Amino acid sequence: MTALDALQLIPVAVAAGWIDAVVGGGGLLQLPAMLVAFPTLPTATVLGTNKAVAITGTTSATITFLRKTDVNWRFVGLAAAVALPAASAGALVATALPSGVFRPVIMAALLTVGAFVTLRPDFGRTHAPVRLSRSRAALAAALSGAGIGFYDGVIGSGTGTFLIITFLLVLGADFVHGSAMAKVVNVGTNLGALIVFVVQGHVLWLLAAGMAVGNVTGGALGARMALKRGASFVRYALLVVVVLLVAKLGYDQWH
Repeated sequence: MTALDALQLIPVAVAAGWIDAVVGGGGLLQLPAMLVAFPTLPTATVLGTNKAVAITGTTSATITFLRKTDVNWRFVGLAAAVALPAASAGALVATALPSGVFRPVIMAALLTVGAFVTLRPDFGRTHAPVRLSRSRAALAAALSGAGIGFYDGVIGSGTGTFLIITFLLVLGADFVHGSAMAKVVNVGTNLGALIVFVVQGHVLWLLAAGMAVGNVTGGALGARMALKRGASFVRYALLVVVVLLVAKLGYDQWH
């Protein structure tokens, strides 16, 4: 591995950071690019390095969103706290089970999300917070954090997309507020999975540092664009990412 190898992946990291900030799914671009660039590296090392890069861009996007967007901290904070250990558990499972076991279920869920958003064009355009009782809010936050956090540890691609849809359905958020809250929880899921990969020695820190520069830049740009262009822009971006995710997962499953 040379410095040129890392430099060639920086533009990919910029694009992945932008996609992830707007609607999630940056791993759809970044992870395959790393696997192609370094075919001899162990898959776990690529996954761990990818997480080390992704957490920098996600953190950058989170800071940008939170400067101009209010979030339900009671709900999001609990979801993030539960998501962290759930992602760690998912990362451990990922080393023992093939991801193909989960792909058909994930594809079905993504297709349902895409159809739902397409058939309800007004969904997520307005921010109309739903008031939940404390117990229901805690249960919903814990379940969403555990389920999506575990998924992020096992597979990863599309975590932000699932988080956004969860916040729209449960909290009545629009796409912009949903993206902001998704970034907060996504920091927790990335950190949980990253801890496992660091302990196992599966992170190439020099490569991660080089790509992180691009990922942070892309994350900040994507968050600013989402805030500027609003819910309709994020909605269309989400539909594009859902289609690409289903195509990639289908290719991985049957190729």
